[in-house]
Amino acid sequence: MDRLLTLEMFVAVADEGGFAAAARKLNSSPPAVTRGIAALEARLGTILFHRSTRAVALTDAGAAFLDQARRILADLAGAERALRGAAAVPGGQLHLTAPVMFGRLHVLPVAGALIAAHPALAVRMMLIDRNVRIVEEGIDVAVRIGALADSGLKAVRIGWVRQMLVASPAYLARRGAPQAIAELAGHELIGTMGPRAAGEWQLASGKWRLDPRPRLVLNTVDGALAAAEAGLGIANLLSYQIADALDAGRLIALLADEQPPPLPVHLLFEPSRAGLPAVRAFVDAMKARMRTAGLG
Repeated sequence: MDRLLTLEMFVAVADEGGFAAAARKLNSSPPAVTRGIAALEARLGTILFHRSTRAVALTDAGAAFLDQARRILADLAGAERALRGAAAVPGGQLHLTAPVMFGRLHVLPVAGALIAAHPALAVRMMLIDRNVRIVEEGIDVAVRIGALADSGLKAVRIGWVRQMLVASPAYLARRGAPQAIAELAGHELIGTMGPRAAGEWQLASGKWRLDPRPRLVLNTVDGALAAAEAGLGIANLLSYQIADALDAGRLIALLADEQPPPLPVHLLFEPSRAGLPAVRAFVDAMKARMRTAGLG
């Protein structure tokens, strides 16, 4: 039986939790899927699934093999799309992910312009303040802010965003403005969950480092922004997140001479997708967007 077909069957059974459901997904039959998995297990010399009358579950070997199988299928699909569409206009469905507020402010306008310019293109966006697994979620391009972990993914840096310490006029009237980073330890701090959380308050100044623990931690940037505007404390947010609040005077920037270092903004994607017309168009459009926004 075709090796790639058996890999598709293996991934489908793992995703759907059963042979019958996998067969429906693949427009095949349960016996054909059962034979395919048996052939794959025989070729690999190991059992990939625990089978019972009630459920099908991955073995340890199956779980270890699943990510590799997904990557093989994704690489093949990407190579086929690139070969078919190397010189074509953007089309098909482009799957994107980005942090929630950055996605709303910068990715959504780019996606809308691409859709308007290319009738054959559709976009699916996942806006979420955590790093999703690109291959497993079927993502074509991910926007990542901050340092990147080592991986086999291709990264294109498109700009920078600044970290800024801010508080509301009401909070500063009540507690006073810190004059040095060391004074933050005596203030109410607002933290966030997500990729930035671990280093959010590790602020370097000279030869020492401050690592306080915020008393208020929220799971969304919108929540942290609202808390800061409400006078609940000092927040460490990114420049694009607070631009409107600064302009309107709802927040005031603190310790301008000791702001944390800027964070890089990257587009992250499988190398096999680099040649896809939709991916190329999105990367170019995001570079232009960041330059226009003063973030490039």
